[in-house]
Parts: sequence; C-alpha cells; structure tokens
Amino acid sequence: MFTAKNTAIESLAKKWPDRIALLDSVLAKPSIVYIDYANVRGWTKKLGWAIDFKVLKHLLDSFGVMTTRFYFGNLPHDAGSQAFMTMLHRTGYEIRTKPVKIMTLSIDVTSISSNSPDILANFIDPTLLRELRIDAIESLNNELRAMNVQGKKFLEKRKCNFDVEIASDLRVAHLLKKTESFCLWSGDSDFADPLREVLNDGKDACVIAPSGRISSELNALRVNNLKIIDFKKLRQLIERII
Repeated sequence: MFTAKNTAIESLAKKWPDRIALLDSVLAKPSIVYIDYANVRGWTKKLGWAIDFKVLKHLLDSFGVMTTRFYFGNLPHDAGSQAFMTMLHRTGYEIRTKPVKIMTLSIDVTSISSNSPDILANFIDPTLLRELRIDAIESLNNELRAMNVQGKKFLEKRKCNFDVEIASDLRVAHLLKKTESFCLWSGDSDFADPLREVLNDGKDACVIAPSGRISSELNALRVNNLKIIDFKKLRQLIERII
C-alpha cells in the first residue's frame, strides 16, 4: 500500500492521485522490481523525456517495494558511466552490470562494386536487403563512399543484453518464494515464459512498458492475469525536470 516517504513524493501523490492509484493496483503486495535500463533508456529517448532515477526509487519505496533491481551495461573508462553507477548505488538500487561490448563495423566500400550489398549487410536485415532495388543499393553505397572520402571507414556499435540475467533472477526469486509480486520494466518476448510460471503459481506479475512496445507474447498473458501499465502514464511521476 502506498505511503509517501518524503514531501516530494507526497506532493506528487496529491497532484497525480490517478497515477498513484495505477501503480498501487500492481504494487499492492510485497514486490520485486526489475528494470531493464537499455529498454527504458530507448523508450525515454524516443518519447523525448528522461527519468529522475532518485525520484523513481523513492516512489517505488513508497509502495513498499522490497527490492528494485537495475540492469545496465557500463563503460569502465567513461566517467559519466561510472558516475551513473555510483548514483544508482547510493540511491539504493540493487545493481547488476557488466561491460558494454563495442563492436567495430566496417563501412569501407572502396574495394567493392557500387552494387554490392556486402557492407550494407552489416547494418540491414537480409530479408529487407534482398528486396532493395539495385539503384537503392548503389545510392546507399555512394553515401558510404562519401563518408570514406571524409576519413570515416568504420562505425562502433554498442551491445549489452541482460535478458538472460533478468529471466534467471526472476525465476530464482520465484523458486525461493522471495516475493508475492513481480514487476518487470521491459516489453520483450523473452520474459513470457518466466512470467507465465509466476502467474500459473498464483503470484502477481505486471509489465511496465510503452503501448506499442509490448510483445504479443506478453500481451497474450493478460488472460493469465498479467497486469500491463503504459509507461507513458508514469511521466508526471518520474520525469527529470531540467
């Protein structure tokens, strides 16, 4: 049950009681929250706003959340990344992290023909690439060639996925009966099976993600009493004010 832990949260509750009631509907029982930061960061970037993670933690604490687990990839030699991790730790999140993998992808088209799809295959799904006209491939290769002339021969792609870790942690918490309710901040289909197990065992579970970013596999679990909240409805409670 919601109980404001500080004046800032109390003020939010008075201003947005409907949003508080919405969260109370899924966090009424002792809960563990799982935040997939890569997904959450992508949502906010697309929506054009950012989260105040200190406010979010205080808000979740006000519902009596037992643990808020935060999964994110860090850049070991990046001061901003390390400062972010320090802030999360001091705020009280249970952090699970690992280094981000940085892959180097060539965009050097100087040694291939103008209609070759070889370099483009690094970036475009093969299903789409097969459907592109030759003139479209030539046009894209010309764009890459112009970048090569400017001295750019490769791009860096960052990758760090926590689906396995989140699913594993969720299953362990379920098997050890650590909580009555599971709250996942991700709309990925990979979590359908562990959430189904939780629901079939009579536990509560909810997913928080933007409408349109929730997989069909998770949507199908509504009949199993999976509760789904549109992430956009929480903006007024957790947005970072700059």
